[in-house]
Amino acid sequence: MRKRIVYFIYIFALLLFASCQSQEEDSSTKAKPNVLLILTDDQGWGDFGFHGNDSISTPHLDAFAQQAVRFTNFHVSPVCAPTRASLLTGRYHQRTGTSWVTHRKEVMRSQEYTLAELFADNGYRTALFGKWHNGEQYPNDPNGQGFEEFVGFKAGHWNNYFNTKLDSNQTQIESNGGYIIDDLTNRAIDYIQKEEAPPFFCYLSINTPHSPFQVPDVYFDKYKAMGLTDKNACVHGMVENIDDNFGKIVAALDKMEELDNTIILYLTDNGPNGNRYNGNMRGRKGSVYEGGTRVPLWLSWPAALEGDRDIADLSGHIDVLPTLIGLLGLEKKGDLSLDGLNFGPVLKGEEASLGDRVFYTQFNSGKEQLYPGAINTGQYKLVMNRQNQAELYDLQQDPGESRDLKESLPSIAEELSQQYINAFKEMKPTSYQRPPIPLGYPQSPEVHLPAPEASLTGEAAFKGGFGWANDYIIDWSEKGDAATWLLEVVEPGSYTIEMLYNADQDIEAGIFGFHLNDEVIAGDFALSAYDGSDFENDLDRVKRGEVYEYNWRRVEVGQIALEEGMQELTIQLQEEKKSRFKLKGLVLSKM
Repeated sequence: MRKRIVYFIYIFALLLFASCQSQEEDSSTKAKPNVLLILTDDQGWGDFGFHGNDSISTPHLDAFAQQAVRFTNFHVSPVCAPTRASLLTGRYHQRTGTSWVTHRKEVMRSQEYTLAELFADNGYRTALFGKWHNGEQYPNDPNGQGFEEFVGFKAGHWNNYFNTKLDSNQTQIESNGGYIIDDLTNRAIDYIQKEEAPPFFCYLSINTPHSPFQVPDVYFDKYKAMGLTDKNACVHGMVENIDDNFGKIVAALDKMEELDNTIILYLTDNGPNGNRYNGNMRGRKGSVYEGGTRVPLWLSWPAALEGDRDIADLSGHIDVLPTLIGLLGLEKKGDLSLDGLNFGPVLKGEEASLGDRVFYTQFNSGKEQLYPGAINTGQYKLVMNRQNQAELYDLQQDPGESRDLKESLPSIAEELSQQYINAFKEMKPTSYQRPPIPLGYPQSPEVHLPAPEASLTGEAAFKGGFGWANDYIIDWSEKGDAATWLLEVVEPGSYTIEMLYNADQDIEAGIFGFHLNDEVIAGDFALSAYDGSDFENDLDRVKRGEVYEYNWRRVEVGQIALEEGMQELTIQLQEEKKSRFKLKGLVLSKM
């Protein structure tokens, strides 16, 4: 009898211990803070009322900035894809393979360890809503880089901001209607409101005020009535729309009683995309001067961090990942070294400053060149405009970068110049190369080959001239005109080839043909005339620099057997045949 009593006491103790452990684990899981990262596109430092812009209305963001920790000397890259790669990895973008914004120079290596993978490995659910711009195909796309859920677009910009289509993981869907930023924000709110146990890492990547310049009338009319130009009225309206949506998502967190235990980070990806108020800083988007790279970073975590204070240390996009690791005690996998610093001790008040450091900036348009670029020590900044020409500024005495000190401080200029050169020579091996398009992953049975990712020969040309995102190929006129995509096949087999095109007349069989490497593989397909120009393209407030949107006909034109490894797929004009044929791209699908 006594043994039985002891046995029951033992079992009861075990059950009690297990129950306590379960409750502790539940409590620990719930205690983990949510993380909301908001990045806007082409919104400059001056596009906030908080920064002294009296012609713009940003009440929600101004109130947030007032109560947040403000990084007042925070820097990013001069253009968007490099900033995004560095933000996601904590590494200078050159190491990640990202050096430009198009022609596959924007692609981040799949081996990079991203914020999404970091949070997923630490028990978070992960989602991205909005712009990606670091690779269109798996495993370089959001799903391949750690995001369980993705709705938005993968290219550098989107062609239409009203009632548009969106990418959703590996498919395309119709938007929920209305203005794109409203839609993306509503999706983010729906996501964070899901009744799921794990905390969330939600990346809301807003694609405005980047062009095309489209915004609802209620915003545009307000600023046009103030006497602003059409472009600036649209930009200001886009920013106020961002502010309204920021207010909505903060209100949703508050209603959920999750606001105190949610880390919110708000920053922008480069300087302003035009000449408008930007403080007294020199330069704009695309510039390595302060106006092109210095942006706000505002961070709030009411449950754990004292707010309404400034951190004046030199900081940047590469610091976000290591800082979140330090703040939350996250475990990082892999052996890739980080360039960024952990500002956790400063945020927690354990240290007043992290001390001296340098920050590198480069703008090279995807070319194998060191210039233009800059090295910033916090006090001195060396701007390298082109080879053998440098400018030196004392930012503490001359924040507007107006007085070149190179001649009066030659030793400092020479030391920083050599340090800059050495740094980028060390980063060079993983940069500047145009990577092949991956094909054959089971997670992505359908792979798009966009026109801007092709190499063109002959008279074939991009409609927009340079081949920005969403561009298409025209001017097929001379025999041999061609577009070639470099593929890396990971799963050999048979694939169907589909074309996305417009044509003003029927295309007879034999006019176009496909080549795999140097072998002709298909040339017996014909194409019917198709006019997709009926798309509504009158929503722009100013004339756009990008190509306009079309409806594209999608039709299967052949099949192809692909072996594992590197392959070149080419579509070529086989005869002299001038035609207003437009090629948006190809689609390869595993059979």
